This record gives sequence, C-alpha cells and structure tokens, in this order.
Amino acid sequence: MSEIKITFPDGAARAFPQDVTGAEIAKSISISLAKAALAIKVNGELRDLSRVINTDAKIEIITPKSGKDALEIIRHDAAHIMAEAVKELFPETQVTIGPAIENGFYYDFARKEPFALEDLERIENKMREIVKRDEQLVREVWKRDEAVKFFQSIGEKYKAEIISSIPSNEDISLYRQGQFIDLCRGPHAPSTAHIKHFKLMKLAGAYWRGDAKNEMLQRIYGTAWESDESLKNYLHMLEEAEKRDHRKIGRALHLFHVQEEAAGSVFWHPQGWVVYRLIENYIREKLEKNGYVEVKTPQMVDKILWEKSGHWEKFRENMFVSNSEEKTLAIKPMNCPCHVQIFNQELKSYRQLPLRMAEFGSCHRNESSGSLHGIMRVRAFTQDDAHIFCEEHQINEETIRFCELLKEVYSDFGFEKVAVKFSTRPEKRAGTDETWDRAENALAEAVKVAGLECEINPGEGAFYGPKLEFTLIDAIKREWQCGTLQVDFILPERLDASYVASDGSRQRPVMLHRAILGSFERFIGILIENFAGKFPLWLAPTQIVVATITNDSDDYAKEVVQELKARGLRVEADLDAQKINYKIREHSLKKVPYILAIGKKEAENKTVSVRKLGEETQQVMGLEEFVTMARKQVTAKKS
Repeated sequence: MSEIKITFPDGAARAFPQDVTGAEIAKSISISLAKAALAIKVNGELRDLSRVINTDAKIEIITPKSGKDALEIIRHDAAHIMAEAVKELFPETQVTIGPAIENGFYYDFARKEPFALEDLERIENKMREIVKRDEQLVREVWKRDEAVKFFQSIGEKYKAEIISSIPSNEDISLYRQGQFIDLCRGPHAPSTAHIKHFKLMKLAGAYWRGDAKNEMLQRIYGTAWESDESLKNYLHMLEEAEKRDHRKIGRALHLFHVQEEAAGSVFWHPQGWVVYRLIENYIREKLEKNGYVEVKTPQMVDKILWEKSGHWEKFRENMFVSNSEEKTLAIKPMNCPCHVQIFNQELKSYRQLPLRMAEFGSCHRNESSGSLHGIMRVRAFTQDDAHIFCEEHQINEETIRFCELLKEVYSDFGFEKVAVKFSTRPEKRAGTDETWDRAENALAEAVKVAGLECEINPGEGAFYGPKLEFTLIDAIKREWQCGTLQVDFILPERLDASYVASDGSRQRPVMLHRAILGSFERFIGILIENFAGKFPLWLAPTQIVVATITNDSDDYAKEVVQELKARGLRVEADLDAQKINYKIREHSLKKVPYILAIGKKEAENKTVSVRKLGEETQQVMGLEEFVTMARKQVTAKKS
C-alpha cells in the first residue's frame, strides 16, 4: 500500500498508509489523545475523525483544549443532542435549523404547543441521558431527492424544504445518532459522550428562515463548553452581567432613559450628561494635542452625494430618508462623504498632508426595533469620528500615531487589554480587486511596522476598505469592539478628492477612517457595565457629597462645598435633618466616590471625615490634604 506524508503542527512528519483516518492517526500517537480527540483539521479544514486522508497533508488533532475549533464542534454537537432530546420528549415537534453561535447554540422548533420554562429542565435531563448512551455520530451521504423523500415521510417538512433548495446534482450530508438523523455538513465528535458541560438558557421566538412573512417558530438557546470550570465561569459572568446591566444602573443613578416615543434615541439626564460631556471634552483635548482639526457637517444630505460615495447602493436600507421640493434627502448614517466635501473646497498641497479631520458626528441608522438595546444599540448616536487624508507613504506613520493615541485613551478609561482583528475584503464591496490588494497590503505593512498582533477576520472589512478592529476586555472578561482604522483608496476616487504632489502632479489622497470610542452612547454603556456604575473619580458625575451630622455644622459644610467647587471638584451638599448613617447609605447607593461627614468636631478643627465608596472605615483629614489627594486622583485618572 502506498504511503502519504502527514505533517504535525510542530513541524514533525510521519508516513502513514494512504487511506488513514484521523482516529487512526490520533491512536498512533497515544491512547489518551485518541480518547480525547473530537475531530481533525486537514490542511486547515475541520473534518470528522472517521474521514480518510489519501494525500499528503498538514493536520492537527482537535481536542477539548483546541480553543475555538473545539468549541465550535462541542456546541454544534450539543445542538444535535438537544434536537434529539426534544424529539424523544415531544415526538410531534419538527426540527428546523440549529447552529453553533458565540458562547453557545440554539435550535428552532415547530410545535403547536408552546414550550414552558420547566420544559428546559426536562430537555436538559434527556440530553444527559443521550450523552450517557454514548451514541455514535455517523456521517451518511445521500442523494438529494432521496433525502427530500425521507424527511417528508417522517413529517419533517422544514428539513425537506431546506434540502429541496440544494441543487439536485449535489449529494447531501446527514448525521445519524441513535434513532435521530439530521441534515448537517459537520464535522462532529465521534460520539455524544464527548459533550458533557452544557446548560439550556432561555426560550425565544424566531421566524422560519428569519423572514417575518413566515411562520413563527420556537427557539431554545443553550450554552456548551469544554470543561465544567469554563461553564461555571460563563454562568458566573452572566450573573455579573445581569447585575451590571447599564439600563438598570442608568435608571438607578438617573443617568438616562429611553422610551417608545423616541425608540433608539437617548434622553440624557443631568448626571448622565455630565459623564457624556466629560468624555467629549477629554477626547477633544486629546485630538487637539495630536494635530486634529475639528469640523461640523450637515445632518441631511442629498442622495446624489450618497450615490456618488456608494453608500446609497450598499447602505440605503439603513438610512432615514425625507423628500422635500422634489429632492430626496438622507439623514447621514456616517460622516465620511461630508468630510471629503470639506477637503475638496480648496486644492491641497502635499505639504498640508496629513490632514486629520475630526467630528463628533451625530448619525442616524434605521436599526430594526428588535435589535435596539438600551444605549448600546441605538438609532441616533454620536461618533468620535475622524478621517486622515494622507499620502500613501504616510500610512505607516499615521497608523502608529493612531495606535499610540488609542492605547493611551483606553488606558485612561481603565482598559489595559486590547485585542486587534484585521478585517479583509467583504463579498459586498466597492472597487476593483487590484485596489483592494493595494489597500490590504498597505494596512498589513502598517500593522507590521506598528508591531501589532492581529487575528485575521476574513470578509468583515468595510465595503470601501480593509480595517483594523480594536476590542476591549472589560472587568468580567467580555469583549467589546470599539475602535477602528480603515484604509480607503476608493472614496477619494469616487468623490474626486485630489492634492498636488511634490512633482506638481494631481494625486488621490489615501483616506484613513478612524474612531477610538466608536459611539459615545455605546461606550458610556460599556463604561457603566465595566465599573458597575462605580465610575472612577475623574468620571463620576458627582465626585463628593458633603453630609452634615448635625445641622449646627451647616455653615462649615457650606464653606467646604464652596472650597471644593473652587478647586474644580463636582460636589453636592446634604444638609437634610437625616441621620448620618442614612445619608451615607443613600449616597453610597448612588455610587458617589467620596462622602465627607461634617459634625461639630470637624467644624471646630477644620477637618473632614472621609468615607470612600466601598470602604467601611473613615479617615479624618485636613480639608487641604483631602483636596490635594482628590485632585491627584482626578489628574491621574484613578478612582
């Protein structure tokens, strides 16, 4: 029998018989690896362990410790096991579509009777029975028409409809486990026994194939992990996330509210608007120090400009549109075409580049009502947007400058861990492949020069250029994509932007689209959840409350308030005739960083009794000593 060369991740290579399977390769290495193996990756493609390999290949054995690849398989298997459990408990139910998703899986079911929350426990128990059965997951290849007839014969009309939409000359991949068989491309683990750490989470409604014109199905969500520890950590994170929900904290601290009469827009209350302005002023100061000029562009722009830029074709469904005097106007969903108009107003010289143009741009996008979420997902938002017009040889330098600024800003807000993704050309895009090659190569070179470690995010670039996506890691280890940097050769061409190069010729500038926070609304929501409402001192809307112990110390308390305000601190007085313990409790619930208790003794000695949020003890300090300490914390951006 002829042999093939199998190369392992560490570079080592071995010869195997030509029709070797992944399971046989794993067993040849060790019995323990064979028992742990979930699947095999062959030349970058995930496959079942039972599939044969008949050519030279680079392989990786996928085990529960293999990260995203392992979780994809585990969650996909869990979806199949859940579907089998539902069919055993509720035989009249039809199974439709059930993928693995971020942090878990779901399956949509067609059933006349609605599932109840208590059904989830029954289904989960049945899933554990199926796991204990150690049912083999076996791949079968059928002819399309045979598969259609089979699923029709067992009353699974939804599966039959999906298969009917596949070209007739294509074979169909099915997976069988016990008495259950499902349409699936795979791959899957060898048996159900590999899927042990899961929990069903919630019920929801979903339209068949995501179309509101179709019938409503019932969706069951679950989560599955490679270990019991990971599952427990995830469930703990969800509990923490519930406590930190920005909508609840926003109401409790009187920061903002949203209501149906202005769906997707935010009503900022005085306390919340203080936070908003603090962030805006902070970013503005950073931009000024980094050589940006600030502009303001119109809210409504004729569709002619959006057609020229390409947004009308690619983004029309997300625009709010108005008609006036036989013109069609769109409320801007982004700022970039308007910034090009400012650039074009006078011919620029290469000596004026790079031109860094910033705007706190108020944008509107027609998001579906079902996708709106507090201030995290809205229709009306403000971006810390900027566009850098530069020469091509300046891309590296500008990328480095931007990354340094971005890291500095994130650090000031308490985010030290930042992950970076490189998003490449999407399927729906403007421009030629040659232009995209040029843009992607330019950004890749800039990434290399900047020393960034990037994960490739295929197909997720903007329609006019590749981009870097910067993701923050919050206090409970959730990821939030905020900052972006996009290299654009297309928009300057479409909107006829040009400058005079050093040789006197007319050239197109490169346009770098960049944001650090993303939208103010979403970023503030992230901050609220990251800090659980306990803002660091420099961001707290009320930094200090001066609370009297007895009313005969009111005059001194007022003096303290005036002094603190004069020193630039945000302070309120509480002179009510309540007991001091009550006052401390009330202001602690409002997340005020410092409460200064003022009584007769403090008034006589010109001191303050300082209680810091989250601490049980208090410290007596001279007023000037406290002011100096507080000012240092504000300057250092610390709590």
